[in-house]
Amino acid sequence: MANLNESWLQRSRQAVWHPCTQMKQHETLPIVPIARGEGPWLIDFEGKRYLDGVSSWWVNLFGHANPRMNAAILDQMNTLEHVILAGFTQKPVVELSEKLGQLTGLGHAFYGSDGASATEIALKMSYHYWRNRGREAKTGFVSLQNSYHGETLGALSVTDVPLFSATYAPLLRQTHRVPSPDWRLAEPGETPEQYAERAADALEALFQREAANLAALIVEPLCQGAAGMAMYHPRYLQRARALCDTYQVHLIADEIAMGFGRTGTMFACEQAGIRADFLCLSKGITGGYLPLSTVLCTDEVYAAFYDDEVVRGFLHSHSYTGNALACRAALEVLAIFEDEDVLAANRAKATAVAADFARLASHPRVQNARHLGMIWAFEVSDALPGFSGRCFEAALAQGVLLRPVGQTVYLMPPYVVSVAELQQVFATLQTLLDSGLC
Repeated sequence: MANLNESWLQRSRQAVWHPCTQMKQHETLPIVPIARGEGPWLIDFEGKRYLDGVSSWWVNLFGHANPRMNAAILDQMNTLEHVILAGFTQKPVVELSEKLGQLTGLGHAFYGSDGASATEIALKMSYHYWRNRGREAKTGFVSLQNSYHGETLGALSVTDVPLFSATYAPLLRQTHRVPSPDWRLAEPGETPEQYAERAADALEALFQREAANLAALIVEPLCQGAAGMAMYHPRYLQRARALCDTYQVHLIADEIAMGFGRTGTMFACEQAGIRADFLCLSKGITGGYLPLSTVLCTDEVYAAFYDDEVVRGFLHSHSYTGNALACRAALEVLAIFEDEDVLAANRAKATAVAADFARLASHPRVQNARHLGMIWAFEVSDALPGFSGRCFEAALAQGVLLRPVGQTVYLMPPYVVSVAELQQVFATLQTLLDSGLC
């Protein structure tokens, strides 16, 4: 048993090209072999347990090997696993589309397989909408500085993380960037709301110059994940919605990471009281079980494609579009939210650990401590090069899985995490900060 971890680690290094990874680093930085999951815990082949502090890349909502999720998928597996969605339909995809429509106020759902696919779908739909409406000059897109929307070519074009996009710059279309409303960028004495207003003024200035050539603005509502959990005031979304209406530019809400309760409401846009023209969903939509994404749009957008001419239709497709197993998983996710009043339970947990996080926030090495829904984040002020890898290893040794972004340490656990487990994570972080290991 003692050699099982090393065996799987070696086999993985020899056979698997791991994502978002410089594989040579794994000559020294360990790959963590996982044998099984249990609630918020991951367990390796030697029985060591790690609290999944990042929800396995922000996807797992209700824990690993969740009995309700398992039973729902097994039931669907015994009925229908998949059928082509072009010219056919099935129960889970219809019911999921209906429920998402009821939750969002948006109409027809178009399905893909992952978050980047959702971004591509929304960008193409927006462009094609304007083309179908005879506004062929409207081909440009706007995104926030430090934004992340995926790593396919269209998604990278509206992504502003040079680590991911710079290498492929010759392949990407030119897009517009506007200042992020991230409140960490505010001037001394400037409130998050005041800074959001100032960032929105910059957006308005761009629209005044370029609106005739712009198809859409794409934003991550309330929190830019890959920017280091960059949180901002909902006033920016309100201004953005009004400006998009005034200047006839679509608003695409990328809630791939922030949807399904992560910010404290089912969808982050709710906190601004707005509705986007396109809503991109993925990650938590299946509770971390199966790949699925969807783009919901307004009835006006859908109507622009409804025509006798085939070429005016939206001909984008994926082989596994609307997969029955994935849609059934998503339906169970929505049922758990309703049956177990998950949003209220999450609020209660956050309140219960507020004092623990406040103690951590007062640490002399901590800057910009912030909390939104089931996200906690801060910067380590004296972080040196290589900090994220060292912090990752140090936390693993203490039984916590973290993946810092630069000098930002964040916690995004599955919703089944207990108050005691959250308190233990904050205590572990305090110890790591005290010791200089993190």
